[in-house]
Amino acid sequence: FMFIMVFSVSFAGIKETIITDCRKSEVWKILILDPFTTKLLSSCCKMSDLMSEKITIVEDLYKSREPVLEMKAIYFMSPTSKCVDAFIADFKPKPKYKAAYVYFTDYCPDELFNKMKLYCAKYIRVCKEINMSFMPQEAQVFTCDNPGAFKSIYSPNSPDKKATMDTLADQLVTLCATLDEYPGVRYKKDSNMENAKILAELVDAKLAKHYEMDDSGKKKAQLLIVERGFDPVSPILHELTYQAMAYDLIDVQNDTYKYKSKDGSEKQAQLNEDDMLWVKLRHKHIAEKTVHLQLAEDCMQHFSNNVERLCKAEQDLAVGSDVEGVKVKDPMRTLLPVLLHPYSTYDKIRAVLLYIFSLNGTTDENLSKLIQHVKIEDDREFILNWKELGVPIITSPSFFSRKPTRRDRSQEQTYNLSRWTPVIKDVMEDAVENKLDTREWPHQSECPAAWNGSGAVSARQKHKPSAQDERRSGSRLIIFVIGGISYSEMRCAYEVTQAVKSCEVIIGSSHILTPTSLLNDIKALSKGPMETFTIDERSNA
Repeated sequence: FMFIMVFSVSFAGIKETIITDCRKSEVWKILILDPFTTKLLSSCCKMSDLMSEKITIVEDLYKSREPVLEMKAIYFMSPTSKCVDAFIADFKPKPKYKAAYVYFTDYCPDELFNKMKLYCAKYIRVCKEINMSFMPQEAQVFTCDNPGAFKSIYSPNSPDKKATMDTLADQLVTLCATLDEYPGVRYKKDSNMENAKILAELVDAKLAKHYEMDDSGKKKAQLLIVERGFDPVSPILHELTYQAMAYDLIDVQNDTYKYKSKDGSEKQAQLNEDDMLWVKLRHKHIAEKTVHLQLAEDCMQHFSNNVERLCKAEQDLAVGSDVEGVKVKDPMRTLLPVLLHPYSTYDKIRAVLLYIFSLNGTTDENLSKLIQHVKIEDDREFILNWKELGVPIITSPSFFSRKPTRRDRSQEQTYNLSRWTPVIKDVMEDAVENKLDTREWPHQSECPAAWNGSGAVSARQKHKPSAQDERRSGSRLIIFVIGGISYSEMRCAYEVTQAVKSCEVIIGSSHILTPTSLLNDIKALSKGPMETFTIDERSNA
């Protein structure tokens, strides 16, 4: 199996359960997955890996399938009513398979388990819970694969906020359990928002129930929980990496980059099964390469035409100073050229937001003028709804709000158009150096006094471990951002890990943000369920 670096440990459960059980039988099997487990398995292995373990077919749990009575079926699925009902339908009234090996990603509620046992008990050979309901995204990045959590948590009209928070807590517990960590839990205190506190309480209680013992002496990790409003700037800025620009561009141009299939049916008809598989994989590889080449070309063109000029203004507003380090005294003078240039509506909204963030809010009168400039009188929720994240938008001249103290990075080498450093990187560095203020970062559960991401050790230890020992048994810092993370924030986890070496930083959220998707989610917060809204860009043509 091609396991993802840090998360190789997260797939040990799959190897030790599903694959081990497969090896006990010489019979070829069918693997049946739901949408979540399909993504999960695809992130760590290839079809050839599954075939080597005598799994010959991979099927969709929700789609209609022909019976194959001589084969055994492996069900890897989420413990939900929809999945269990689909499983039962495969064996009631008539079975589609010889037997069933059932594996749940997480704890299966008693009512679902009993329902499944009632109708299918005689066909079930194995039923296990793997405890892995998160999605490994990269080496040090995970998500809960739940973009809808943003609206569920931050919409004032949300009917399912409590259930969403409970689900996120369960997923965080499975992450910690999979990494074999029982972390001390802390959260960012906010006078206006309590989501981080609520989630911290849920996670801590569920961790205690999972381990069912006082394991504080073994804790080597910290879990920090923050809200998206903690740093509204990072996901709004144009980021000039291929990864971020490509996804941002795809968001704007929607379905422009669909794979193009190639007609090779006549030739494939003359090939055996292995050759046909190779041809299909080859065509897919060529299609993916073509898409990336096209994306790279479009990103460069987009950068040259618009982004290069726009980025300077964005960076000046975000950082508060220009390339030479001169303070921006009048942010409106920086913003005005952006509003007067024929940039897209989304780009202008992003610039207006950065202007407002730089001032910690603006007046009603000023905001009305800005909205008129951008021509979003009927779509002002793109800006006003940030208040639901605890971000000040409307203030009065007498209003004062203290900005968070930032680390001095004046001596660090940066590009002129990439001077902003995400706030979460300051948090990571302060955490591994034990510098987080407990008044701003209360402990939901205490970490051991000896915990220190920088590699410090207890005085009771006989000797300081070597660098190799530290890397092998060092600390883990797990960051969870409620409401999505940006690509720039993901990159910070790698940068801090590389700099510290004795502490591995892992970051995650409900989903990964792009500026366009975030703005659409912000706007939808005040709307009813099942509604989506986008700006008609034709007015800017």
